[in-house]
Amino acid sequence: MPAYANISLRQYPILRITIALITGIVTQWYFSIPGKQIIIYSVITLLLLLVFQFVPESKKFILAWLRGLLILLLFVCFGLMNTWLQNIHNNYNWYGKIYKQNDIILATIQEPLVIKTNSYKALASINAVYENNTWANATGNVLLYFKKDSVKPVLHYGSQLIFNKPIQQIQNSGNPVAFNYNRYCLFQNITGQTFLASNDYKILSSVKKNLIQSSLFNVRDWALHVLQQNIHSQKELGIAEALLIGYRNDLDKDLVQAYSNTGVVHIIAISGLHIGVIYAALLSFFSLFKSSKLKMWLEPIIILLIIWMFTLVAGAAPSVLRASVMFTFLLAGKFLDRKGNMYNTLAASALVLLLFNPFYLWDVGFQLSYSAVFSIILFYKKISGSLYFKNKTLRWLWQLCAVSLSAQIFTLPLVIYHFHQLPILFLFSNLVAVPLSGIILFEELILFFLSWWHAAATFVGWVTEKCVLLMNDFIEHINKLSFSVWDGLQISIIELLIIFIIIFFFSFWIFTKKTRSLIKGIAFTALIFVLRDIDVIYHRRQQKIIVYNVPKQKAIDIIAGNTLRFAGDSNVIQDAFLRNFNLRSAHIKNKVFSNQHILLPDIENFILNVNSSKILLLGNESFYSNNQQRIPVDVLILSKNTQQTPEQINNLFQCNYIVADSDVPIWKSARWKKEFEQLHLRFFSVAQDGAFTLKL
Repeated sequence: MPAYANISLRQYPILRITIALITGIVTQWYFSIPGKQIIIYSVITLLLLLVFQFVPESKKFILAWLRGLLILLLFVCFGLMNTWLQNIHNNYNWYGKIYKQNDIILATIQEPLVIKTNSYKALASINAVYENNTWANATGNVLLYFKKDSVKPVLHYGSQLIFNKPIQQIQNSGNPVAFNYNRYCLFQNITGQTFLASNDYKILSSVKKNLIQSSLFNVRDWALHVLQQNIHSQKELGIAEALLIGYRNDLDKDLVQAYSNTGVVHIIAISGLHIGVIYAALLSFFSLFKSSKLKMWLEPIIILLIIWMFTLVAGAAPSVLRASVMFTFLLAGKFLDRKGNMYNTLAASALVLLLFNPFYLWDVGFQLSYSAVFSIILFYKKISGSLYFKNKTLRWLWQLCAVSLSAQIFTLPLVIYHFHQLPILFLFSNLVAVPLSGIILFEELILFFLSWWHAAATFVGWVTEKCVLLMNDFIEHINKLSFSVWDGLQISIIELLIIFIIIFFFSFWIFTKKTRSLIKGIAFTALIFVLRDIDVIYHRRQQKIIVYNVPKQKAIDIIAGNTLRFAGDSNVIQDAFLRNFNLRSAHIKNKVFSNQHILLPDIENFILNVNSSKILLLGNESFYSNNQQRIPVDVLILSKNTQQTPEQINNLFQCNYIVADSDVPIWKSARWKKEFEQLHLRFFSVAQDGAFTLKL
């Protein structure tokens, strides 16, 4: 956005087209327009564009806006159609359209096995389904979990196997505002999962590999081997693997949380930062040579070759592919069209990626990458120019701060929305961690080049390990500061959009000095405060019970205002991973905070009165009543300890809701469900149906 008053989207045609494509993608996902209707819309738009060509020249200029609108509508249709086509549910060969329980499946392993706590995990593509004594071609991906026996399954990338174990749908936990795992898998064409014991499948002699993909896995395995041979500390090894190739299986969970709290988690997620570090270093290297025609042509070619070589070494993960495509367009725009603007170039890279996969739009990495780069392009010069230092070192430090500050303007709202926290010390953390991570990245690349020379590789590995240790210690010390992170933040999607509108108007005012933009920015800021006050008042009056879906655990929240009372297994609260993964988002959403948690004692067989509602957690002891009439209970919670049969429960209680918590085995809750349905009672299984929430 140039710093003058006459700003128009006409200057950014690719940006307008990209916005139109995004409109189509979002519309299709949330409104599910049938494919036939999309074709009709597309044909009508094309016909109108064709008719426009026969309009007299004198009218074309006047109706130019109409032609532009039709072109944008055409790209909206592209977005609709592309999203419809790439939704695996709309594929006529999707296995879900023909698969029946216990059909035989032919599948191909699509990745090396990943070691989990109790199993081996692999992504597999379905090739065919055996039905009616014939093999029917099929497509779609499933997650296979192999039981951990004494011998690891002899399965590799490309291995083919057959099995007839029922494929289960991928289900979300159903916990309030929990991560939508089902949608995450669907965007990767994964629509099912199954657990296989050693006698549930048969490995075939045939192998089905893609040469490029196989080479990428070989490169990744070689890179992991080099790092594991020369870096011996497990915590430092995990960071080194993530930093270079995006391999996250060896990361320490507490350390990852520390990186997130201090605002530098992007360091261990292969992204634009890594490509940017390499890009900046290569530009600095070429600046040492005098300008010439040879340099003008060689510089972009060599930079692109090195960037894409790094992409291959990093395993060509989606996040690094996004960054590489983005920097390829930026580089092409800089060296091939010096008069072009960066906004069109950035939009062009996003356009290509979204045409390739429209579901990138929901990827947090995609959102943060483009928000950060757009924010830097827009604000960096303004921020860096606000201060000037004669000292070169101070000037370099300020420029580094300016990059970080400008990147945060559009990314911080997204960070708050997705992660519910605001790293207060992000500027200081990035000031140290980003340059240090760049040094570590180059040390790792040197390590690979010298991997054949044992003595040199050992020395470089030792230096790399010490640098990673230094970075980890710095991050952990920052994380221990009580004010390092502002946690417990929650904004809705509407509030997120309003915040972006506020940033837009204030930015417009800064660049154009138009008072009207300032007034609009202040008005929307006031609106945000009003919405936040309404939200605070609402949550102060809330009364609800939540029975969470935490596998094989009991977890119940009783919320009154901003106070929370927890009943269940204490390790759900004490284990940081279980608490953060299952409960944290709901606590933040409901504005209940950790210092107000009250851990209730064993409440089995005690009736709790909450806001005129009666809640009972039925345990293993028989529940007796002196009254001849049935006991009225609003919510009756059954646990794995419950011994009474549904008929006995019906004779003893008059219940509005009967809930089996998540520590009840699925087979038992399925049996209970049938029996309660026969008694015409409302039964809810948390393990099967997701978390149970009721306003009291």
